[in-house]
Amino acid sequence: MKPDIDPSKLGRLVVGLNAVIFAADGEGELQVLVTESLEGGQTALPFGPFDPETHRTFEIGLREWVRGQTGFELGYVEQLYTFGDMGREAPVAALAGAQGARVISVGYLGLAHEARPLKSQEARWVAVTRFFPWEDHRAGRPAILTDIIEPALRSWADEAAAPGRRAARSQRVHANFGLDGAPWNEERALDRYELLYEAELVAEAARDRGEAPDGARRIGETMASDHRRILATALSRLRGKVKYRPIVFELTPDLFTLSHLQKLAESISGFALHKQNFRRALDRAGFVTGTGQLESRTGGRPAELYRYKPSPAPAGALGIAVPRLK
Repeated sequence: MKPDIDPSKLGRLVVGLNAVIFAADGEGELQVLVTESLEGGQTALPFGPFDPETHRTFEIGLREWVRGQTGFELGYVEQLYTFGDMGREAPVAALAGAQGARVISVGYLGLAHEARPLKSQEARWVAVTRFFPWEDHRAGRPAILTDIIEPALRSWADEAAAPGRRAARSQRVHANFGLDGAPWNEERALDRYELLYEAELVAEAARDRGEAPDGARRIGETMASDHRRILATALSRLRGKVKYRPIVFELTPDLFTLSHLQKLAESISGFALHKQNFRRALDRAGFVTGTGQLESRTGGRPAELYRYKPSPAPAGALGIAVPRLK
């Protein structure tokens, strides 16, 4: 049976293209490429409309928009997710003529071997932790979790009138934020952001309702539209994918030290890693090979430089191990 749909009520659809582009700086810190939205100068991901007349594919359109907005040439890229919730804001300046239309955004995940200098003055590399400070556990459980987020989420769970709803909220809070001894799953970055949004603990929640955000609840740096949700989706994808594919080497330069590789893995996962176990896992996987060259630097003992060895990994090892430092 065909659905009874009145074509005159379908409205207009506009397809936008978003790019989450990750790279590492010289210290192995995970960075994301951002630009400025023309709506109040908010921080935004590279974004633009898909033009079916000039863009043969979504990816071609994406590469053109990223190049035009940031001066950056995309390398590795894969489709991330399609974002189409009703009511989501669209960067109006980037989507001229989109007023009144339903905006569907196709998100892409891009990886670069280094956070190279950018030609555009509006574009810059920013540490991912600026948007998700609660995700960085490298120096232990962050204070923002203990002092701000945990009490607020417990209160939010207790505010539910129905006992069943209180229990459901409490279970979600415990499972996603590792409360009362529950494990912290780094791959749930998106679930945590969406829970904070639902509990109105991020500024975007108030902004999307047309209200002024409570200054005390500006947790993490705000982004235009739903770009912080898109970024959280990409972070969750990256954290999961490094464990079953050697994708981390898309973020390293041609030559790197093992210390740099470990710092990068720590920055991605959000946890300090056990040095010996990390290196033993690398040896077993056979992903890297020494070059015999030493890192050129002043002071301290120079470290050997390695390169990625794209060969079949033994014993079913497909990604890199992330053994946490207990």
